[in-house]
Amino acid sequence: MMKALVSVLLVLVAVSSTFGKYTPRTGKRIPKTLSRGWGDQLIWAQTYEEGLYWSRSRNKPLMVIFHLEDCPHSQALKKVFSEDNEIQKTLDEDFVVLNLVYETTDKHLSPDGQYVPRIIFVDPTMTVRADITGRYANRMYAYEPSDIKYLISNMQKAKKLLKSEL
Repeated sequence: MMKALVSVLLVLVAVSSTFGKYTPRTGKRIPKTLSRGWGDQLIWAQTYEEGLYWSRSRNKPLMVIFHLEDCPHSQALKKVFSEDNEIQKTLDEDFVVLNLVYETTDKHLSPDGQYVPRIIFVDPTMTVRADITGRYANRMYAYEPSDIKYLISNMQKAKKLLKSEL
């Protein structure tokens, strides 16, 4: 009787351990958010298509940020971008935001090539605003940490164009 009870107990322990939550050896993992560090308090679109839908339905411009997790230029821009209160407030109130670590199939989002970091604006009519550029001739949509005020100016331009054109 005792052997049967021990056997049943071992089976129950084995079965219950298979239903337990996996914890990696390094400890509990922190889940990644869609912000990827660009502004955790913002609501980020998951895909380009979702961003276009939100932009159109909310009548707000879409800001698309192309970056790579291991790119030092992307990391430097992300740090300044996420710490700037004016950018974060403007994005929260007036924009739909999306950040991508991969290229989309829409070639309109890379009018002058595929490089990172790159920021493109799209208006609610799904038109890529190729006229809103950064300050570099060889990378027209690139911004560096020192260009934050220029980026804010372009964000204001994207909002202003939206109101005057629609």
